[in-house]
Amino acid sequence: MQNLTDIEAVIFDLDGTLVHTLGDFQVALHRTMADLDLPPVSDALIEQTIGKGSEHLIRTLLAHQINRPEVKGVGQVCPALSVDALFSRAWQRYQHHYLTINGQFADVYPGAVEALEALAAQGMPMACLTNKPLAFAQALLKEKSLAHFFGPVFGGDSFERKKPDPLPLIKTCEALGTHAARTLMVGDSSNDAQAAHAAGCPVVLVTYGYNHGHRVQDTPAAAWLDTLADLPDRMNDARRRGQDKQAQIR
Repeated sequence: MQNLTDIEAVIFDLDGTLVHTLGDFQVALHRTMADLDLPPVSDALIEQTIGKGSEHLIRTLLAHQINRPEVKGVGQVCPALSVDALFSRAWQRYQHHYLTINGQFADVYPGAVEALEALAAQGMPMACLTNKPLAFAQALLKEKSLAHFFGPVFGGDSFERKKPDPLPLIKTCEALGTHAARTLMVGDSSNDAQAAHAAGCPVVLVTYGYNHGHRVQDTPAAAWLDTLADLPDRMNDARRRGQDKQAQIR
């Protein structure tokens, strides 16, 4: 069981943890595929692919779309129809569309603001760490009136590597001035958990986010929450148990 008794700071993921952004992804990606004369991508595939960064998202969906039967034949005639050939324009169009609608088709999850307010009232330092490009993340946090809760905010382009690599968490802990073992990562996917485990951070996962089509409860964590509103109480209960145990030892 991971230790939540001595948490000194909390790092939150964004998409699927604080904000339900699937609608934004769907609109931006449907418009991007239309610009490239490719068939619409399924919403289910978009949901399963979210989480490893926008570049990975675009490349994965392009590969899927150009291998569809109605497109594959065209690709045999036109060798330029490849992921590498299409990526630059796809990335440019995706950025354009996403920035245009960022937050318009997204909603803050129930319980998220309640949790952030409770932690802020306790003086808990908080950071936001996402694989989303930093400009997208900052604009979304501002749009949803969440930006003021956070000190450091880092995106998928803030460091050399993204989650599930531990580097972003290590760097975020450095920015917070806290030790990894006392810095809680709160996310929605195996990406968050893998990064946290490798960095030495305890991790709590929400059950309602985007975990590549898999049950997040199958991913090792200190706790799995159906709502972020339960997070402050979980942390406070763990702290009290730790204090009681120390008192018994003395």
